[in-house]
Amino acid sequence: MTDIEIARKANKEDIRVILDSLNLSDDEYILYGKDKAKITKKPGEGRGKLVLVTAISPTPYGEGKTTVSIGLGDALHKLHKNPVLVLREPSLGPVFGMKGGATGGGYSQVIPMEDINLHFTGDFHAITSANNLLCAAIDNHIFHGNELGIDEVCFNRCLDVNDRALRRISLESRNEKFNITAASEIMALLCLAKDFDDLREMLGNIVVGYTKDKKMIYARDLHIEGSLAVILKDAFYPNLVQTLEQTPAIIHGGPFANIAHGCNSIVATKLGLSLGDYVITEAGFGSDLGAEKFLDIKCRKAEIHPDAIVLVATIKALKYNASVAKDDILKENVQAVQMGLCNLEAHVQNMQLFGIPLVVCLNAYDSDTKAEHDVVVDWCHSHNIAVAVSTAYMDGGEGAISLAKEVEKAVNEPCSFHFLYQDDQNIQDKIFALATKIYHANRVEYSKEALEKIKLIEENDLSYLPICGAKTQYSLSDDAKKLGNPKDYTIYVRDIELYSGAGFITVLFGSILRMPGLPKHPNYEKIDLVDDEIVGLS
Repeated sequence: MTDIEIARKANKEDIRVILDSLNLSDDEYILYGKDKAKITKKPGEGRGKLVLVTAISPTPYGEGKTTVSIGLGDALHKLHKNPVLVLREPSLGPVFGMKGGATGGGYSQVIPMEDINLHFTGDFHAITSANNLLCAAIDNHIFHGNELGIDEVCFNRCLDVNDRALRRISLESRNEKFNITAASEIMALLCLAKDFDDLREMLGNIVVGYTKDKKMIYARDLHIEGSLAVILKDAFYPNLVQTLEQTPAIIHGGPFANIAHGCNSIVATKLGLSLGDYVITEAGFGSDLGAEKFLDIKCRKAEIHPDAIVLVATIKALKYNASVAKDDILKENVQAVQMGLCNLEAHVQNMQLFGIPLVVCLNAYDSDTKAEHDVVVDWCHSHNIAVAVSTAYMDGGEGAISLAKEVEKAVNEPCSFHFLYQDDQNIQDKIFALATKIYHANRVEYSKEALEKIKLIEENDLSYLPICGAKTQYSLSDDAKKLGNPKDYTIYVRDIELYSGAGFITVLFGSILRMPGLPKHPNYEKIDLVDDEIVGLS
């Protein structure tokens, strides 16, 4: 059966049963039909164990972080450990582009799959509307006399669609560009706000432009932060759904990890920690992107840290990193798996820098062989790294029991969490730490424009902010073709953008863009409504 067929045949509970399992009262949620709800309860002081799921470098085949996360939650549920999943919402861009969906797969899914992958509870639309209202307010202010003296606009419109034609557009007065909604500053700050008052303040702190003498102009100068907060009022409440095995799943926020911080909301994570004994969360793409940002940006703002990290690897990804051709990727190739281990080793080393107990999860596919699995398991054992094989895609929670048991051990091991860099380091030192320790470069080269922007940020006393690296997800480097574990190369900083509302500095490495394009054969070619049922989502 396809993923969507499996999801439709699921034994789905009324969402009120899931709400009751979390001891939530009638006045602490808003129902969205019988299978979705928004939780209005504020996070409490409870402290469950937090598990972060990340992965080795992504490939076109998919590594299955979401599938592993859901399977791990279901396995802990089977072990009566009171888990809560806390995940991100899918973006329509990848759903109709390459991915086709982002709710897990096989027998390890969150449901209702169609709703979550499409409009869900409207959060992305609210974020898009708030973002574009701010853009309209900027241009309206300029049209009516420009009392603030806006000479340069630095806040862009957004849309939740992959549309490369919007990377450069012409307005009446200037050229501009669109971001995809998942890469917008509104998305980023909604996920990093501690509460609604913090959200409103962060909205006001967005730098929308500069005067001729480079004085920063903020959204609050337009007196719009109240209206933006009103648009985001319901979107700020986390969403509750369930897995195929009725494990509670809080899904909220959806920033991409290659061009944004890639983590679900602080509010959702803290809510999960106050409702469950184990909270399973996921950061986008590989450890060099989502996990590093989770640890250096989200944990810094939320004052939390994971008790354990799960690093997902697949046999196909290891072969890909050994440059095995697509036509040969499913053939047994023990030597290629051994060659691809350099990528797994690089990501293990990345995560060990933060002092958090680590478990490697080999996400199994039916095309794998035992000999290939043995290569990975033996390597982990020889390096004293906990490892488990997950078959959650095929077997649901039962297929992740061994992983759950390894995670149980890991969360009780000593943890000496620390950040990659300190707040008081200057911007270039922070970038150098990220480039050398996580991306494995040995030199950083800057464009003239990037250096000018760093100087401007420092002159405005904002250099204490953390760094959000934006680069290709397919390599540790800024070049997607450099597979495995590239080392001792020069990484190029093309541009710098200040996200003062969200509270970080975005560093654009290489040729990364924040409005993705569509592939030659997008997934929208497969999606349709047949006999009143959606087909083609996966």
